[in-house]
Amino acid sequence: MARKPRIHPVRWQPPPVEKLPDVPAPGVTVIPLPGNGPEDVVVDSAGQLWTGLEDGRIVRISPEGGGGTVPKIIVDTGGRPLGLHVARDGRLLICDSHRGLLALQPEGGTLDVLVESVGGRRLKFCSNVTETADGTIYFTESTSDYHFEHFTAPIVEARATGGLYRLGTDGTVSTLVDGLYFANGVTATADGSALVFAETQARRLSKYWLSGPRAKTVTPLAVHLPGMPDNISTGADGRIWVAMVTEANPALESLFPRAPIIRQVVWRLPERLQPRIKPEIWAVAFDPDSGAAVAGLRTAQPDFGSVTGLVEAAGKLWMSTINFPALAHVDLAATTL
Repeated sequence: MARKPRIHPVRWQPPPVEKLPDVPAPGVTVIPLPGNGPEDVVVDSAGQLWTGLEDGRIVRISPEGGGGTVPKIIVDTGGRPLGLHVARDGRLLICDSHRGLLALQPEGGTLDVLVESVGGRRLKFCSNVTETADGTIYFTESTSDYHFEHFTAPIVEARATGGLYRLGTDGTVSTLVDGLYFANGVTATADGSALVFAETQARRLSKYWLSGPRAKTVTPLAVHLPGMPDNISTGADGRIWVAMVTEANPALESLFPRAPIIRQVVWRLPERLQPRIKPEIWAVAFDPDSGAAVAGLRTAQPDFGSVTGLVEAAGKLWMSTINFPALAHVDLAATTL
């Protein structure tokens, strides 16, 4: 781990915590991988799963045969791949914390850089990406100040330095929303009328409207969440699946409104004294219109937890994590509320 950078915290009032409905605790199947930290997981048109490991490798997995097939290494980005999306033309779109927004040609293994800077500033923490039917690509950056290796720094700082961006089919990059509190997952609604995006620190989901009378505006979808949302995806019925990486930390959040110097001291404490992520398996699906919880799971496993990405595939909900060398899946029907 690189030496900790200096942080510049500010006072901030975190949102309240509101309880969600209880969700099932179904059985979980864990699929080992040849490396740690598959941060996101997506499925292509052939039913194959894709993920990226913390050492930069992009892995393709066939879920056939009970998940027992050997994962295949396709390419090494040379950075830290995070959020993924399978484009309409079959390319794998990759948010890489060190290299920006990339595109992988799955068959030839060719890797192209689509976006490495926004407004003359190099991307630091490209987080998640999606595409709409017209070929427009949308992506988030969690913070403009730190790479993934120090993802806790912007959380402790409480500075709103995340953003939502648009890559047009003509190659033009524009800022849609800035000042976000750790922007993370982004997905298009099933009807294409809006994007849903997550702010991990603000513990909320919002909609950026692409069409209709509210076009180019942001409205809340689900707020005051009891956990911190990470990557998100749209399910077959239009519901919005959200990876809840961890529950809200009352001890840490109590420091945000207080003198910033307290967090500077906490930041410099040894790692063993830092706030810890509880490694549970937690995901919730929300109605794309009302924001009500409609499905989910919450359970624990010794060899999987801290869910950071998820996708529906062939009757299963597949999940990824930053803390284990594995993917996991559950029976999708077992997640119904």
